[in-house]
Amino acid sequence: MKPAPFAYHRPATLDEALALLAADEDAKPLAGGQSLVPMLNFRLARPPALVDLGAIEELAGVRVEDGALVVGAMTRQWDLEHAPEVFPLLREALGFVGHTATRCRGTVGGSLVHADPTAELPVCALALGAELVTNRRSIPAEEFFQAVFTTALEPGELLVEARFPASQGPTAFVEHAHRHGDFAVVCVARAGDRIAVGGVGATPVLWDGSDLEPTGDLFAPAGYKREVARALIEEAKAA
Repeated sequence: MKPAPFAYHRPATLDEALALLAADEDAKPLAGGQSLVPMLNFRLARPPALVDLGAIEELAGVRVEDGALVVGAMTRQWDLEHAPEVFPLLREALGFVGHTATRCRGTVGGSLVHADPTAELPVCALALGAELVTNRRSIPAEEFFQAVFTTALEPGELLVEARFPASQGPTAFVEHAHRHGDFAVVCVARAGDRIAVGGVGATPVLWDGSDLEPTGDLFAPAGYKREVARALIEEAKAA
């Protein structure tokens, strides 16, 4: 199938992009397109307009500021994976994100905003206690992910950067998928005493020490996920 007709805009600045999004609340920002483009092709999404963020240089880049790793929303996943400043937890997790071709196109912000509960970067953001910074405010990761493919972003709000604090202790990332590069059945990120788990519910969750009660999905039934989560948490704790 092919996408339904849409208007295409490619602004050069963040202000231009925000103006276009404000002019049409049904318009969709386009980052790497790894999730949105397939949805367009299957006509699961039919926005009247796309606002391509690819030319906005101010939205990309990696730097360390006040001890935190600050990553522009349009930073390609491959670029973050190979940045000298990247934290070990993020580098390790990014190795599980699809394949090299996926990471060369996919963006850090796109993955976070897509809010797939099995995705690696949202789990790391939760474990590290990241702040997701928009054109209006800063949102803690604990409040950002609200449901499957749903975040706290409001109409006209755009993710600008993610701020990942340094871990106060050992880190580890472990994942079980049916094949390397597939969506995770369950994944676990550890940052010191904080352990986050993906694939067990509508959002990634912080593990509180008690048994998890996952929901089943297309990848595995609930009981299988429970045992996998238990094993991966123990593996992460032993790192």
